[in-house]
Amino acid sequence: MGPKRFVSVGECMIEFSRETHSSWRMGYAGDTLNCAWYFHAAAAAHGWQTAFLTRLGSDPFSDQITAYLQENGIGVEWVRRESERQPGLYLIDTDDGERSFTYWRNHSAARLLADDEEYLREALLAVDAIFFSGITLAILAPDRRETLLGVLKEARRAGKTVIFDPNIREKLWEERSAITTAIMLAAAVSSTVLPSLEDEQRLFGDPGLEACAKRYADAGVEEVVIKNGGEDICVALQGAVQRIPLSKAVEVLDTTGAGDSFNGAYLAARLNGVEIVEAVHRAHAVASRVIGCHGALMPMDKISGLNSHAE
Repeated sequence: MGPKRFVSVGECMIEFSRETHSSWRMGYAGDTLNCAWYFHAAAAAHGWQTAFLTRLGSDPFSDQITAYLQENGIGVEWVRRESERQPGLYLIDTDDGERSFTYWRNHSAARLLADDEEYLREALLAVDAIFFSGITLAILAPDRRETLLGVLKEARRAGKTVIFDPNIREKLWEERSAITTAIMLAAAVSSTVLPSLEDEQRLFGDPGLEACAKRYADAGVEEVVIKNGGEDICVALQGAVQRIPLSKAVEVLDTTGAGDSFNGAYLAARLNGVEIVEAVHRAHAVASRVIGCHGALMPMDKISGLNSHAE
């Protein structure tokens, strides 16, 4: 039997995070890439290969992103290039650990990632687990959004684990009704959903954790894990709902990538057979370390303990 394969579908952007008033650090990030990064750090030692599915340009920055992914063990076999487009770019400012973003992504090559349906089907049916997000959906044209969801539905029917983080960013969508419709359609094709309570309450009006979990369980999601800004987490497994208390993070320097790192570490644990409560605690421990660093991606050699904890 060959290695198990995980693919994350979405956008990789050029990231500038402020270091001082006049200096910025450049990196590469994006919610689905961040998840892949932390998944790889935790799961590689347990036989998982991690790949990223996106589109990049033909410019030097796209070359650098591709090389960066390869150097850090993330496969690029499903990365396609566009001669007339480039990666998106964003700036992060922080105030007492809280983020604000400025984006340049309207001409991002990743907006075309679902333009070739057969290529998409070939990729997603070739792997064991697939991760995508609300941002993945938001950057696509409405008809391409339908294409991606259709292929993901096929993948789940074929026995693939399909994981979705709604990661709601209203500014990326054409209208509010499009968000709610797409989120619930995505949930219906997913095995696991990893929402954030604040986003869900703002968009769906859920009165609390349990109501949010029930809404997704009723949509056919087998496993729901509701992130709650470092507070108690709620999980629903096959419809059975429970709360999980969490320890408080000691230091918050930059919350960028906190939820994404939680996702990656959680999925690495669950896909390696760790039970759900233990997986939540492991993921919370990783996210607590990430918010003590600048930017979305901790260097692989600084993510200590992940491989030894994922079993």
